[in-house]
Amino acid sequence: MTMNSGYADPLRDEIAPTGKLRVAIAISPAGGAFWSTKTGDGYAGVPVDLGKEMATQLGIPLEYVAHQNSGQITDTASSGKWDVTFLPQDPERATKMAFGPTYEVADATYIVKPGSQVANFQQLDQAGIKVAAVNNTTTMRGAIAHLKTAKVTGYQTYDEIFGLLKSGDIDAFALSRDQLNAMAKKIPGTRVLDETFKQTTTAVAVPLNHPLALAFVTKFMTEATSNGQLRRAYDNNGLKDSPIRTK
Repeated sequence: MTMNSGYADPLRDEIAPTGKLRVAIAISPAGGAFWSTKTGDGYAGVPVDLGKEMATQLGIPLEYVAHQNSGQITDTASSGKWDVTFLPQDPERATKMAFGPTYEVADATYIVKPGSQVANFQQLDQAGIKVAAVNNTTTMRGAIAHLKTAKVTGYQTYDEIFGLLKSGDIDAFALSRDQLNAMAKKIPGTRVLDETFKQTTTAVAVPLNHPLALAFVTKFMTEATSNGQLRRAYDNNGLKDSPIRTK
């Protein structure tokens, strides 16, 4: 799909009021279908590739607006600081932004610190157990709902939690399984638990009350899924073995 006369200026005025398509991304070293990474000359990630293609189709310049986590993106949804994003969705976020098609379904679980004897959810959910999550995220809300006794604490960045887990200052970290499997390779002695406590769906989103923008990104993602653009974005970002999972 290419930008053509079928799209009138009202679309560009709504989806890119500054004249640039501002794509909100969240940065961590983990990468994946949601997270982006900082590179020497910019950013890399599935949302980075999708945002670039979207701007090309619209025929306008692109700007990435970097955040530390998806909660920060959510908090700025009504501020006019970004135009399009790709992030995990839940009912609370649906009151702050409008979601298009899902392009990833991820299983959330926990990784436990090096040397931990915790082997399942029952052993994890005990008094005195400290569980970390990225602050104000769907996974953090899911972990709080799931664990009745263990204490869940939110932190701003993946990097901070990585350090706390490695040093043993926290007992576990709640995140998507693919991210935790990658983390386990970097921190010897950790273990990713087999059970799943939540499925997180990631989708394209725009601020509320942007019907033209929502229609455009919905069509964009539907076509990107069917024409191979999304598959190429996965493959270009180390996800060749990861299936595209839509609802």
